[in-house]
Amino acid sequence: MLDILRRADQASVEAIREEMAIRKSGEVFLLFSLGSQFDHLIKQQLEKLGVFCLVADSVSVTAEDVLAVAPKGIILSGGPASVHTDPPPFDQTIFDLGIPVLGICLGFQLWAKHIGARVIPATHREFGTHLLRIHEVNSDLFHDVSDSTSVLESHGDRIESTLGLTILATTTHAPIAAGRSRHLWGVQFHPEVTETIEGSRMLENFCFRICEAKDRFPAKDVTILKVRDLRERIAGKRILLALSGGSDSSVVASLLKVAVNEEEGRIRAIYIRGIDRPDDEVFVQRYFDNQPWLDLRIVDATERFLEVLHGKIGMRDKRVAMRGVYKEVLEHAAKEFGADFIAQGTLYTDISESGGGHQTGARKAVIKIHHNTNLGFSLPELTPLDARNIGRILGTPEELLVRHPFPGPGMVVRIEGEVHAQKLAVARAIDSIYIEELRTWDLYRTLWQAGAVVTQSVTTCTKGDDATQGIVIALWAVWSVNGFTATRARLPDDFLDHVSRRITNEVPEVGAVVYRISDKPPATIEWG
Repeated sequence: MLDILRRADQASVEAIREEMAIRKSGEVFLLFSLGSQFDHLIKQQLEKLGVFCLVADSVSVTAEDVLAVAPKGIILSGGPASVHTDPPPFDQTIFDLGIPVLGICLGFQLWAKHIGARVIPATHREFGTHLLRIHEVNSDLFHDVSDSTSVLESHGDRIESTLGLTILATTTHAPIAAGRSRHLWGVQFHPEVTETIEGSRMLENFCFRICEAKDRFPAKDVTILKVRDLRERIAGKRILLALSGGSDSSVVASLLKVAVNEEEGRIRAIYIRGIDRPDDEVFVQRYFDNQPWLDLRIVDATERFLEVLHGKIGMRDKRVAMRGVYKEVLEHAAKEFGADFIAQGTLYTDISESGGGHQTGARKAVIKIHHNTNLGFSLPELTPLDARNIGRILGTPEELLVRHPFPGPGMVVRIEGEVHAQKLAVARAIDSIYIEELRTWDLYRTLWQAGAVVTQSVTTCTKGDDATQGIVIALWAVWSVNGFTATRARLPDDFLDHVSRRITNEVPEVGAVVYRISDKPPATIEWG
């Protein structure tokens, strides 16, 4: 199947037609990825609606290519560029073809400038959730959408009105939060994220009311397709699995189990000890040890991690350092096992934040270097994305499915400054208390992820009759669906009081506990 449309040559057009035949559809949508961290979510939402969406490279695809493909509609994602200082590469004559366009954030700003509107730096930038007030309630884009609704915004520029641009909605600091000019539609917010409460309805309206799409891809068992494709790829081969104890790698293990028909000797799993959370190894051993189809090995890399982390202060430097050990351990284990593939449970957010994802020519910001992306293994990788969506169908134990994602670099990103043995011990102790209490208070399953950070701040404190100094610990917890965006969890005050008392009483090095209240964006989920 064609992954990225770069040119509408004969081979690409034939591939599109083949996919249409499989889907029993004569319709395709083009998504021009302009480098947004959320571009995958747009495609994901459209696939949920049942429409065929193909990612197009904004650098190479021309208006002529678009005409050859003849899409029902075109979507332009957001991105890190600015139309007035660093406009992304895009053939703007595409806007003049008469094909319905939905511009999201940067995509909206791009066509707004094309029709003569000014796009300027906003005095008040908008990040996070805001209230959208819809002015044109009869607009096709906002059909069956509330007059006021919450949306996620992440932009520093604003659009000024011009002749021919109809204002559809506003927010407090965005006088044109949604607009239209003939067949061009645009929103300054992100309808693809869960924080935009009615975003999926807006995307559905664009596809089926504005673009008048008729075909929906008939429902198929995605699990069967994944297993079938994986089985064909790994036929008779050996797989080394990096198993962390988090939900994603656990589901990948279940997927591989089905793909090899539980055949013995095909899968070896490696659990790397050293900078892991306190209970990860317990879960791995509980669910994956003594399984005839899985050879589980535990590698203690504590000393190697501490050695490469010695003297490293910055989070990026620490992430890069631990990646080397991670790769080294897996490469050695793969060679020893005679593996043909290395498998990992990988969130798309990790790939996207590392600057990866849909490989178009648009500039994409690198938010963080993740531990398991772009490592350049000597073997091909298996990284089934969004694997948790099929976990229950595969029979993955519920206790594994609701586990918080493993922080790839482990406790490295939950320790400010240099990582050494004493700080690791403190990090594990506070994490153990925090997670234990989240489970006791029946809060753990309500969260996407939670963590406790050993900061470099020191506070004066009193323990007993003496004055002393202690480390400041920062707790955080977020609600999310996919990790692309997140809202800080509003944990009960009584719970936070209780956890604070336990941590300061039971961990001698700790002098105070604080709680982070920032959302993503602008913050990221993990501290570092």
